[in-house]
Amino acid sequence: MISLSPVQSLLACCLVLVVGRVLTSQIGVLRRYSIPDPIVGGLLFAILAYALANWGGVSVSLETSIRPTLLLLFFGCIGLTANLKLLAKGGPRLIAFLLALVPFLIMQNAVGLGMAWLLDMHPLMGLLGGTITLVGGHGTGAAYATRFADFNNIQDVMALAMTSATLGLVLGGVVGGPVAEWLMRRHKLQGSLDHRASADSAALDLAEPVEPPTAGSFIVSMTAAFVCLVVGGYLAMLVEGAPVSLPNFLWCLATGVLIRNGGARLGLKLDDRATEIIGTISLSLFLGMTMMTLDLSSVARLAGPLALMLIVQTLFCALYAAWVVFRLLKSDYEAAIMSAAFCGFGLGATATAIANMQALTRRHGPAPEAFIVVPVTGAFLVDILNVIVLTSLISLPFVGGM
Repeated sequence: MISLSPVQSLLACCLVLVVGRVLTSQIGVLRRYSIPDPIVGGLLFAILAYALANWGGVSVSLETSIRPTLLLLFFGCIGLTANLKLLAKGGPRLIAFLLALVPFLIMQNAVGLGMAWLLDMHPLMGLLGGTITLVGGHGTGAAYATRFADFNNIQDVMALAMTSATLGLVLGGVVGGPVAEWLMRRHKLQGSLDHRASADSAALDLAEPVEPPTAGSFIVSMTAAFVCLVVGGYLAMLVEGAPVSLPNFLWCLATGVLIRNGGARLGLKLDDRATEIIGTISLSLFLGMTMMTLDLSSVARLAGPLALMLIVQTLFCALYAAWVVFRLLKSDYEAAIMSAAFCGFGLGATATAIANMQALTRRHGPAPEAFIVVPVTGAFLVDILNVIVLTSLISLPFVGGM
């Protein structure tokens, strides 16, 4: 076994990101459909690691304990660039996004339950192949898998949950770009390429300086980001015993929003571009490590029913994003970008949704409303709504009572 140290693991992840960027820029189909660099490079690494382990007898072990911190750092930076003045402008889209999301949560679980019935599986396995892992991600999947194993005596449920959540990240990153590109071609939509340098921006600040970010601005932004981690972690600990469990990243994002919008009144000025770079690097490293540690052998063992369930869920999510979400969100360029984001967290996680938007806006131009609506929905609202829907479904006799 080859065990990489933390520094070596970070180096490997950086190399994976470089390879992913080269491949997405040189291979036409990857560039045309705006597949995120970490998805491409990380999946290639996972395939090579699988080949080495099975045919070369050499397994590669990464040190990934920093991965949760990278995710929290990313969401802290999202909060630090969230200008709430734009939320009033994006308010109608936020309401429309929620109107699209609520029935989707119910229908995605209905698809999972239907597939479980067709495959002669326990109904709870259908929920695991529904919003528990596809919208909830690894954290929600692990929580419910433990519950199902303890109280329902379902075997191998944790492996299924983790595999489903990980594959959801892949599928959400692969499908989102093509959906948005198809919508833009079909409806002849395009962004403003004159502001491509600000494409990843969560809020376009017309008063931002012309000079590039300095080392001092990076230090200030990094300090604020770590404040988000510390304060967010403390708030999460305070509400740990609450009836409804909210993810840690929610508190980090909320702290960032408070600093960004409340600090300005106290004279605190953050350089959004420096903060965005820090957040983008954190997100890329998180997704890269997640993809690199994808256990393809577990995927192969669970390939049958799980693969079929996820294929159906992917088709359903793509069609729903293209025909429902896009139309509810005014059928314009911003709506196309948010449709890709919807695929991201409808199948994977909010981080995947942001990666989809970054890949698209880097090519076509900024979508400032999307970078407000999607993080607010993905962080503040989707988990709460998901808990409500899942609690209601599990309480039904033919689901949780079997």
